[in-house]
Amino acid sequence: MARCAWHLVDLPLIRLPPEHPLSTALASAPAYEATWEPGWPLDVEGCLAPHRRGRGDPALRTAEDGIWRTTTTVDGPASVRITVAGGRVRVAAWGDGATAAGAAVPGWLGAADRPEGFEPGDHSVVADLHRRAQWLRLSRTGRTWDALVPAVLEQKVTVAEAHRVWRELLRLAGEPAPGPAPEGMRVPPSSQRVLEVTDWQWHACGLDGARRRALRAVASVASRLEPGGAGDSAALQRRLCSIPGIGVWTAAEVVQRTLGCPDTVSVGDYHLKNIVGWSLAGRRTDDAGMLELLEPWRGHRQRVVRLILAGGRGQRPPRRGPRFAPTDHRRI
Repeated sequence: MARCAWHLVDLPLIRLPPEHPLSTALASAPAYEATWEPGWPLDVEGCLAPHRRGRGDPALRTAEDGIWRTTTTVDGPASVRITVAGGRVRVAAWGDGATAAGAAVPGWLGAADRPEGFEPGDHSVVADLHRRAQWLRLSRTGRTWDALVPAVLEQKVTVAEAHRVWRELLRLAGEPAPGPAPEGMRVPPSSQRVLEVTDWQWHACGLDGARRRALRAVASVASRLEPGGAGDSAALQRRLCSIPGIGVWTAAEVVQRTLGCPDTVSVGDYHLKNIVGWSLAGRRTDDAGMLELLEPWRGHRQRVVRLILAGGRGQRPPRRGPRFAPTDHRRI
């Protein structure tokens, strides 16, 4: 069980004109600070890896002073800096949503995960991966919107193409990150801001019509998709799949990140079925075959997938034949 020790700092309400010499200092002072001591060998970058959309992600950066992540909250945008020293995690947050975002950091780093009930069994690959990845904890952000937007952008396109559109969208519609965040960081756009983006702006970002319509559909009901409280993976998936343009793959990708669901598998992924099949059985397979291979770990199937992905590229099948070519929708 993690040992938590929170030390909160409430800043006094001070209003100064932008030209005042104290304005810069106050802007750089965090609105929320806390420390936390996990009870396991924490790997911050490993926990946050599922939330990173490429090396140039404007919403998640590794800098000299720590790992930075931007997020939306019910109170507004926020920037969070996470540093680790002496086994203690230090959290600092800026922006209107600083308190909500800062308090969510233990969940981001796996504090709500319960890996104690997982048994790797007799499968040598899974047992070895589990032994070598004692740091692995499933991240839970509690924010559907932040996971849903990039998941929609990743529908039926290459990873490189999806990450490029994500960067373009944040530059177009995302707010600058609050506080002294690294240059170029942006907060994911709100649902209202997404609805305000015009068709020609979407085209300039390189987004095709199908994903554009799906984004507008989820933005119109975004407030009803946040889990609240403990949340329920099956209920959230049903709500998501009721929206035009959102299928089982997108819903799975969202609940994995929003709720840290240990069992939901991304059925329909172009590569995942073969990675799992090659790792567990030494052969390629389809989605049904992947689920059959993962059945012994029902309840923790997504955990097994994460273990396999954390095991490195050596577990992937050999690549043969032409690669899937990205389509630049800006030129169509």
